Amino acid sequence: MNRLPTLVTLLFSLLLAACQEQDSLDHIQKEGVLKVVTRNGPTTYYENRGTGTGFEYVLANMFADYLGVELKVTPVYGIDDLFLRLEKGRSHIAAASLTPSQERSLHFEYGPTYMKVRQFVIYRRGIAYADSVEDLIGRKLQVMQGSTQEETLRELREEYPELTWESPPKLETADLLELLENGDIEFTVIDSNEYIANKGFYPQLRVAFSIGEPSALAWALTSKYDNTRLQKKLDAFFEKIRGSGALASLVERFYGHNESNTQINSQTFVEAVELRLPEYKDLIEQVALEYEIDWRLLAAMSYQESYWNPRAVSPTGVKGMMMLTRRTAKEMGVKYRFDARQSLRGGARYYKKIYQLLDDTIPEPDRSWFALASYNIGRGHLEDARTLTKKQGGNPNLWTDVKERLPLLRQRKYFSKTRYGFARGDEAVHYVQNIRHYYSLLTWTEISKVRVPPPKVAEDLLPPALAPFYKAL
Repeated sequence: MNRLPTLVTLLFSLLLAACQEQDSLDHIQKEGVLKVVTRNGPTTYYENRGTGTGFEYVLANMFADYLGVELKVTPVYGIDDLFLRLEKGRSHIAAASLTPSQERSLHFEYGPTYMKVRQFVIYRRGIAYADSVEDLIGRKLQVMQGSTQEETLRELREEYPELTWESPPKLETADLLELLENGDIEFTVIDSNEYIANKGFYPQLRVAFSIGEPSALAWALTSKYDNTRLQKKLDAFFEKIRGSGALASLVERFYGHNESNTQINSQTFVEAVELRLPEYKDLIEQVALEYEIDWRLLAAMSYQESYWNPRAVSPTGVKGMMMLTRRTAKEMGVKYRFDARQSLRGGARYYKKIYQLLDDTIPEPDRSWFALASYNIGRGHLEDARTLTKKQGGNPNLWTDVKERLPLLRQRKYFSKTRYGFARGDEAVHYVQNIRHYYSLLTWTEISKVRVPPPKVAEDLLPPALAPFYKAL
């Protein structure tokens, strides 16, 4: 009996199985899990009230849903640890606000780009200043180890041989900004998206200039498996979310409110959080719990309305912590608008009522932003803006689309065709963006209080005299 055909078939099957095992998409689908490695921070991933969030986390979760698998996220410290996991095949994708570098592109593939960025040189006002690369020579400059910024600095050193910097292991963007804020270093270099996301937390920090060429963020893929099929899925996924507006909405959700806010506003808010908020925080938390609202959102609203002043009065006659009109106060059962508890309860109840009246097709977090706009400008004007958005080909359920049309309600050629007429729509946009910014500051401030610092490495624990011997090992 000739066993050769059977043996050939068996060998072919084993070879095919081995090839399939080396396919990253097949690996993901077999396990039913997309393994993503990331970094901890506002632009990437962090835990908020027991749930993961952050731009990269939400984007990765969308891709996992697209593939029909679960998402498993592993946060690590430092760029090098990201790529080590990719190299070992412990993670399929690094979604970590990465810009493809020339050096790493030789060893790792990247998915489609999804956000353009620049590399900003950052300094703290009053401590240091620079106009050009020459001004960085001899100064205390630190960047993330293994980052694109460090690669750019190495390229600049060819033109400026005296340029030096430090890149301690395990440091993240938040650590570098803290060092800068505290005056421990004079300069750092980070991507523009990281600066936009963090600038509200550090109102004294400024952009000196940019270095390198403009680039774009992209996910890095594991080097252990073949990514041909995974790349096709990524191409299709990003094409879909670009076409639907979901990507633009996500960018606006995490970055839009920061771009429009000045650092003066942020500084004033940070000071108020320290000096005025403690007096009312317990009360705000109690009212927020009563009406099932995130206390940080109610705190941000009340700050935007009155700067946490229970006796605030506007020229138009609105009064109190939540600046209620006489009509709204009566409707919400508020008898004395200068009473902080009554005002907060009236404002929270009114916001909740507006929120519940909105179209059921509006998803979160856009639903919350629409409710805030209605609180400021009135539900009728918001619906006019949504109608106008739909007529112009936008999505009336996305805040990123509707906020572009709200200012048009000032113009006669637009408001004359609406049901409720003229409105200061630009003020409503500013109102919502401010509250989102303050909410973001409160959220990250709470999280940063319990943030675990990077792990110490052996070199950090050695006496200075022994450090050279450790490096030589």
